[in-house]
Amino acid sequence: MPSITRPLKQSDYNNFPPNAPIVIDNGAFNFRIGWAGESDPRVTFRNVVQRPRHKASGETVTIVGDHDPALMKYFDCTRSSQRSPFESNVVYQFELMEYILDFGFERIGADGSQAEQVDHPILITECACNPIQSRSKMAELLFETYGVPSVAFGVDSAFSYKYNQQLGLCYSDGLAICSGYTTCHVIPFINGEPVIEATSRTNIGGYHVTDYLKNLLSLKYPYHISSITWEKVEGLKMEHCYIAPDYSSELEKFQKESKEAEEKTRCWQLPWIPPPQEEVPSGEEIARKAAIKERQGQRLREMAAAKRVSRITELEIELQGLEFLLQQLDSVSEHEVASFLAETGYVSKEEIESAMLRITQSLRKAKGEQLDLDEKIEPPSAEKYPLLNIPDNMLTPEQVKEKRKQAFLKTASEGRQRAKQKRFEEELQRERQNQLDEEKRLENPELYLEQLRAKHKDLTEKVEQRKRLKTNGSRNNGNQNSSGGVGRGERLNAAQKERMRLLTTAAFDRGKGEDTFGTKDEDWQLYKLMSKDNDDEDDGPNEDEAELARITSRLQDLDPTFVPKSDNGSFQTIPELPRSRPLTAEDFQILLGVERFRCPEILFQPNMIGIDQAGLDEMAGISIRRLPVKGDGVEERITNSILLMGGSSLFPGMDARLEAEIRKIRPFLSPIRVVRASEPILDAWRGASAFAATAEFSNQTFSRQDYYEKGEDWLRRYQIRYSV
Repeated sequence: MPSITRPLKQSDYNNFPPNAPIVIDNGAFNFRIGWAGESDPRVTFRNVVQRPRHKASGETVTIVGDHDPALMKYFDCTRSSQRSPFESNVVYQFELMEYILDFGFERIGADGSQAEQVDHPILITECACNPIQSRSKMAELLFETYGVPSVAFGVDSAFSYKYNQQLGLCYSDGLAICSGYTTCHVIPFINGEPVIEATSRTNIGGYHVTDYLKNLLSLKYPYHISSITWEKVEGLKMEHCYIAPDYSSELEKFQKESKEAEEKTRCWQLPWIPPPQEEVPSGEEIARKAAIKERQGQRLREMAAAKRVSRITELEIELQGLEFLLQQLDSVSEHEVASFLAETGYVSKEEIESAMLRITQSLRKAKGEQLDLDEKIEPPSAEKYPLLNIPDNMLTPEQVKEKRKQAFLKTASEGRQRAKQKRFEEELQRERQNQLDEEKRLENPELYLEQLRAKHKDLTEKVEQRKRLKTNGSRNNGNQNSSGGVGRGERLNAAQKERMRLLTTAAFDRGKGEDTFGTKDEDWQLYKLMSKDNDDEDDGPNEDEAELARITSRLQDLDPTFVPKSDNGSFQTIPELPRSRPLTAEDFQILLGVERFRCPEILFQPNMIGIDQAGLDEMAGISIRRLPVKGDGVEERITNSILLMGGSSLFPGMDARLEAEIRKIRPFLSPIRVVRASEPILDAWRGASAFAATAEFSNQTFSRQDYYEKGEDWLRRYQIRYSV
């Protein structure tokens, strides 16, 4: 895309006489303004308006035309977007049109009071069959706001056709096919004048081609959607899209992935920075790093050794202090023991001995000596829980509470010890079982694998049967209801029924009088009875599931063809996790293949994007059939001079495709000639400029006085003659 620049302001406005007309090509895509008789317009910009807020001041500003994206960082465009005064090539938003005319007159040099009073005749283009309301509003805007002396309206396609007729590309009888930004028009010409009643129009154009291409690329590359902007897609359309001679055959080439299709595919490379490649270190570098690592390790080892020596010294000093404390305690009389221990901070001699034992174990561990399990002696219960052996009547209320707390802690500690011992025994049992299994496998591997599969099958059926019974209940107890369903009571096992009975009994007892549940210790035993841990029936199946898991793991290690069952009962293979790979330049490429000709094809087949209207070829046939003059070879003369114009006519292959499609709807051997305009985009303004420079132009305009006297009804009948 070319860089966006602000149109330069003209400085020779005062050099033109008041009777010099100003020519405006008011297109749906671009706005062009200049002086009559010149070959190119003075100012050209996009026919859009945007009103963002300035980030610093918060003031709303008006931006007309294209803008440099680098300058838009100073504005907040989140609540504003580019708006066009056109709706299907017809001006409806005249508030926006006023901003555009202000900017156009200011750029051409009419600033200040001159912009408020434009003392030059105006020739402005419009679409074919422009509604009278739009023409009336435009005349009101030019006369009332800018005070122009006179105005003339002309069809842009007619000016382009007359300009190319002067160049010898078309004849006085012909057909103008204008494929614009939002609409397409087909206008027949007879004796140099457009036949308005035979004009055809379709609401499709270059805007729809760009939008269709943007949608296709966004769906194809959703992870690059931020790069697929409207401006970039517009540039891709103008650079790469073309019209296929035969859409079906062209599409078949890409479906078969032929070599011709590969040659027609274009690649758009997005910005990509390759990841830095790691250099292979040399032998000297490896040796240097190894030496540094060794020195660091040696320093850490020295620090750890020094810390260990310091720790050993501290423990030895502490152990010597406790031994000296015990020697002094032996020499103290019995009645002075309590006061002596109060000064040391210890409660009893047993506590000092326990502390010595702990320090001795820590000292041996610091020195690296191996500790036996039998040496890890826990302190006696009498020392850890001294209040348990004392009757409650000899304790204070606070000590009674502390006694209950110590009883709870003792019970929990014993439970943890039992669980730990149980896990240790289970681990030993698993190791012995694995050793036996390995011995059996070494004796006869095939027989062992077959037995393992059979055991896995039996355990699987057993576990699944238990799950079905737990879910659906037993069907053999004869308690099925009449509807064939199973009630909730039939789905419960014995332990679950016992828990429900206990809950019901407790609720019934509590409802008889005052709720005193929890005041007695035996009340809390009810929770132990209702706990799932006491469900004896669940122990067997849990062991089965654990054994099934062990056998499954064993089969996975020994049998590579074994696939475990999923939860739904079907055998499935374990999917491989996707392996990540570094991104390459190919991951940042957008390929344009079938999109190159599929998007412009909507000009001939609008139903591809849901628009139920005629294409360009069908519109040409409709306009020819609508001609009021028949016979005398007028249809042959018209088809022998078909002129293509508009921005969408620049697609390669447009003229050849249109000629082939029109030939299909015309009689055999009918003369058909399709040519493209010399400048399909600028010829409309150039033709209007040449028309406004003629002496007869002043007779084709209507003045401000005519507007005030005759009004809108006269505008309805107004029509200029292009053959002057």
